[in-house]
Amino acid sequence: MLTKERENQVVELCRKLIMKQSYSGQEDGVAGALEEALKELGFDSVNVDKYGNVIGCIKGKRPGKKLLFDGHIDTVPVTDETEWKYPPFAAEIHDGKIYGRGTSDMKGAVAAFVSAAANFAQDTDRDFAGELYVAGVVHEECFEGVAAREISKAVCPDYVVIGEASTLNLKVGQRGRGEIVVETFGKPCHSANPEKGINAVYKMAKVIEAIRTLEPTNHPVLGDGILELTDIKSAPYPGASVVPEYCRATYDRRLLVGETKESVLEPLQKLMDQLMAEDPQLKVKVSYAVGEEQCYTGNKIQGERFFPGWLYDENEAFVQDVKKELEDMGYTPSITQYNFCTNGSHYAGEAGIKTFGLGPSQENLAHTVNEYIEIDQLTKVTDCYYGVMKALLK
Repeated sequence: MLTKERENQVVELCRKLIMKQSYSGQEDGVAGALEEALKELGFDSVNVDKYGNVIGCIKGKRPGKKLLFDGHIDTVPVTDETEWKYPPFAAEIHDGKIYGRGTSDMKGAVAAFVSAAANFAQDTDRDFAGELYVAGVVHEECFEGVAAREISKAVCPDYVVIGEASTLNLKVGQRGRGEIVVETFGKPCHSANPEKGINAVYKMAKVIEAIRTLEPTNHPVLGDGILELTDIKSAPYPGASVVPEYCRATYDRRLLVGETKESVLEPLQKLMDQLMAEDPQLKVKVSYAVGEEQCYTGNKIQGERFFPGWLYDENEAFVQDVKKELEDMGYTPSITQYNFCTNGSHYAGEAGIKTFGLGPSQENLAHTVNEYIEIDQLTKVTDCYYGVMKALLK
């Protein structure tokens, strides 16, 4: 039961997490605050892995399934604090809302499932079947699912709940995301004599126009496998009186269920081969971007930027068990899909673990100026997470 005292507890935990600025790679402050909270709330174990993920565990007295709640504790940066109505790291409360960077995306959810786990353990005196895990995940804004690989390796969960914003609805899938790099290679020369070189940017312009003719893949539920140009760079830069010898374009590819690294690149590579056959001066390469970031632990996190899509049938037993429990509690969740990429790319897309999303707040508040979470949403999702535990840890 969510008493007034418990409502205040989750609000204060949320505010404490917001006050710790935690851009990707700088999550040490919020990780420390989360670790402290888990210990104070009586979790059986609290561990920090090599990337800096914080994992708490409460074990039931009876054997059963492992249930993991996943929420990232990194945020996108605040570019200009003066644009904010209230300071982005003060966690001020106004008109029933907590304001600040990361309130909606997604420290509110982390505070909620941590509080719900402690409440559930106390109310049941740990007399439940299974093990309950919560994870504060780092570097999600850079690498959806990469840091989560360490968590699933350590926990081996049977079920995962992604706490991303869903206004208390159930999300059973999402498109994934791939970052594709297209490179053209030319020949430098003085720009006063361009005929002596090969302009890599002109070659890229032809490649870009050709790519626009490709028909996107489609899924009846998830929609189109969009391929969109997001940036373009040439070298040398600045190119003072030099014909550019290199050009790189980056594409964002939204991935559908069942698409692989190979299947996504195949039509692009086929098109490039055709273009190169038609133009002997064209040298072009397509590949996936590889990212590397520094963790606050001192370790590096690295990964190819390919994060799979996933989708479960809404009639799956675990989905319906949760839906029924929430309805019995008075909630009316709909079952849909996320419009953005989450750590579910690893849990469901790579590892095949039964996964769904359930979170507070509105999806469109993420990354915005004056980001906030409604306290009503925060307390209700704490109640909903308690219901999920009842439904799945029987």
